[in-house]
Amino acid sequence: MQISPARRAAFQILRRVEDEAAYSAPLLARADDDLGAKDRGLCHELVLGVLRKQLWLDRTIEHFASRKIDSLDLSVVIALRLGLYQLRFLSRIPASAAINESVNLVKTARLKSAAGFVNAVLRRATREPEYDPAASVREPAEKISIETSHPQWLIERWQNQFGLEETAAMTRANNEPAVVAFRFATKALRAREGATAELIRELKTSGAGLIESTIAPGGWRVTTVQDGELEDAGRDAGVPQAGMPALLRRFSDEGLIYFQDEGSQLVAHLLGARGGERVLDVCAAPGSKATLIAALAPQSEIVACDLYEHRAQTMRRLAAQQQTDNIRFVVDDATGPLPFPSRSFDRVLVDAPCSGTGTLRHNPEIRWRLKPSDFVELIDKQQSILHHASEMVTAGGILLYSTCSMETEENEGVATAFLKGHPDFEIAPLQLPAELLTRDGVARTWPHRDGADGFFAIAFRRME
Repeated sequence: MQISPARRAAFQILRRVEDEAAYSAPLLARADDDLGAKDRGLCHELVLGVLRKQLWLDRTIEHFASRKIDSLDLSVVIALRLGLYQLRFLSRIPASAAINESVNLVKTARLKSAAGFVNAVLRRATREPEYDPAASVREPAEKISIETSHPQWLIERWQNQFGLEETAAMTRANNEPAVVAFRFATKALRAREGATAELIRELKTSGAGLIESTIAPGGWRVTTVQDGELEDAGRDAGVPQAGMPALLRRFSDEGLIYFQDEGSQLVAHLLGARGGERVLDVCAAPGSKATLIAALAPQSEIVACDLYEHRAQTMRRLAAQQQTDNIRFVVDDATGPLPFPSRSFDRVLVDAPCSGTGTLRHNPEIRWRLKPSDFVELIDKQQSILHHASEMVTAGGILLYSTCSMETEENEGVATAFLKGHPDFEIAPLQLPAELLTRDGVARTWPHRDGADGFFAIAFRRME
């Protein structure tokens, strides 16, 4: 039964995302080892495209099937989403291939009786190529919800925070492939003088288009030149390695560079660690920021904490790969008292657990899992972690609070509550370009404005 490796892998990944609440990025990374370059790129496009367009696809399927999505078997739904996504959004794929392989997918899922149904729905879609489920919707929030495939409650929430126009721009950006960014690891920075410049020259010679980041010092954006125009590298933003030039992938495997969003890199820079200082990262896994802090301040002493031992092991492997040797790893729950003497760290980073709404370009499935009630629990946890972390800060020391959330309650709201309950702290100014600062002087990056994940950061200084 003919099914391409890319479509088979995409089908299996999307099933696991639904069945197991798994995340697409690590599943795609594991699938890469079994796929050739062409199939790898198509698999990433299908998985991330379906997740980004899910609501639009489901409304369209309901129209062509005359049945509600909830009444269909999950395997049938996924096969229909895959087929319809190809028909509507991948113009280079023949309709016959999209339809036939979706039919074969339900057969391999032991649902042969549904094969005729899938075939009929997708063939109707080819006969009505102009159908748009949002066309007849007049209510603005609902229209944006369907057009950009975001839950309507989330659209309304953002509309209240940022206004309708900004919300529409944010949601459109969330459905675009994320810019792939990287920075040099300690291993490269410690090499002979001029080593990083040589690596950049090698990458450019190999065909990797590169632009130096305007957000994160020392960071780079990966681009590719096609038909004389600059385009984002790879349509597969979930896992940077797919579609990347071979040399770039090899540098990553060797621990010379590390793929990290520019907003995430910026947070580590904002902490401002210097040689000889003691630094605490209380929510450190997977270690992206801790290893960057270590690279920026190699003479500092860094303690990186996380709740679980397996995540601490992940950080240890990352640090070893990058040859970062000034980090000590501790397993501890930061929502309670921390196992260190009071006021024993010069700089403390709280990159708090959050809703992740600033990362929807990389993790589109998050939008379908969040519930309005989640924010109350998250805010309680953020406030607790920030309180206990603040007890570790020396007099004159810096406490940096950050999230990858767009939500004002998780960001400005938590910061305001912290200052109210901790009068011995004040806001410390951030040295950043005006376009990265809000009117209140805190750092924000935006997917639609900056081409980076949505990050928030605010610095506090202990006054006594």
